[in-house]
Amino acid sequence: MKQDQNDSLQRNLSNRHIQLIAIGGCIGTGLFLGSGSTIQLAGPSIVLIYMLIGIVVFLVMRALGEILLSNLNYKSFVDFVSDLLGPFAGFLLGWSYWLCWIAVGIADLVAISGYTHMFYPNLPSWIPALVCIALFYTLNSLTVKLFGEMEFWFAIIKIIAICVLIIVGGIFIAIAFKVPSGEVTSISNVLNDGNILPNGFRGFLAGFQSATFAFIGVELIGTVAAESKDPYKNLPKAINNIPLRIIMFYVLSVIVIMAVIPWHRIDPSQSPFIVLFKFAGLSAAAAVVYVVVMTSAASSTNSGIFSSSRMLYGLASLNKAPRFFMKLSKSSVPVNGLVFSCACLLSAVILLAVGNKSIIDTFISVTSVATIITLFTWFLIVFSYIRYRQKYPERHQTSLFKMPGGVFSCWVCMIFIVLTIFTLTLQSTTRVGLYLGLAWFVSLGIGYILIPQEVKKRWKTLLDMTINKN
Repeated sequence: MKQDQNDSLQRNLSNRHIQLIAIGGCIGTGLFLGSGSTIQLAGPSIVLIYMLIGIVVFLVMRALGEILLSNLNYKSFVDFVSDLLGPFAGFLLGWSYWLCWIAVGIADLVAISGYTHMFYPNLPSWIPALVCIALFYTLNSLTVKLFGEMEFWFAIIKIIAICVLIIVGGIFIAIAFKVPSGEVTSISNVLNDGNILPNGFRGFLAGFQSATFAFIGVELIGTVAAESKDPYKNLPKAINNIPLRIIMFYVLSVIVIMAVIPWHRIDPSQSPFIVLFKFAGLSAAAAVVYVVVMTSAASSTNSGIFSSSRMLYGLASLNKAPRFFMKLSKSSVPVNGLVFSCACLLSAVILLAVGNKSIIDTFISVTSVATIITLFTWFLIVFSYIRYRQKYPERHQTSLFKMPGGVFSCWVCMIFIVLTIFTLTLQSTTRVGLYLGLAWFVSLGIGYILIPQEVKKRWKTLLDMTINKN
């Protein structure tokens, strides 16, 4: 396809697209599937874990929002990290965030294959993954507005599913519903006789990995900001709604789940959303939720393909990736970046075809890589905010969307992020992801050292031209 005369990404996403993409980013496979393993590790303290991470996520997003709106020439957080922390930080973040979404996509494809097995137990697990890659490549290659429409309806389905779960669970609690096994639905199941740390403090800490993965995608708002029609209006609104969404989608849903199913009865290998309806003897409803959970995984994969292709475009525009990735289709889609990202997702097909791990073990191992990169991304965002306050004090003074707590909040977030990274060492499955993540950063560092100085100087010149243009 020939490149369009317009050589830049287009602002074709409306307010409803931005708002629902933001909601979709808050509801992913980490909640629908990963919450089962988190509940098994942390017990009732999962509620506290989600609230703590939610507070930090909100502060990180407020820092991101203030910086992005201070200069609309920043197309993503990679741009302002490069400007505020230097080209090396931008290089690390750009390529790492691309890998993060590839890892998320692989994890979601693994989940989709696992869910498909319920309906077609004899179907080879790699086939659903291959079909999804082909489908999302086709849809993403058309237009960014179509991506927005897909995510809009995906998010609607997820919202309806969670609302139904909360309503049904609430009714069960109100009438003290007796499940077929003889247990009575009660809020006391959540309180666990006052023991909110049944697996001790170590279990509480271990729950942070899968809980953090559940929030991956919230920062996608920063990536789609470049394609929003009215970022001054849409971005603040999307970010400010995050706390309410976290309370509803995470806190309320897990409270309802643990009230219906005692936490120690939850199978970590299955989605607790599905198990809840099975546990209550509603097999037909459980089958419907299976489809919804698959839709959630599909939505997350779709977001990953979108985000990774845009990240490659952004890196190429700064000469930090081959110019090959700057090619746009007639509908202003970075088509070569899209092809490359989808090709990398084919590793999920290989993993499913030759791997011998269970679906949940494979899922946790892959998500650990995404988690370490996400924490690294959040750290650089808040660290950039500190530098932003030093480098551009006048922009902060005139900002209408200031970060609550300013620099102090940034330090709190960074300490929290470092401590969360430490929790990845507590389990063998998450340690693998941590080691792989560290190996990735070392490899990128070596690669950066080998890049000629004249190339790095061109990066700086090009970045200055990009962020300072009228």
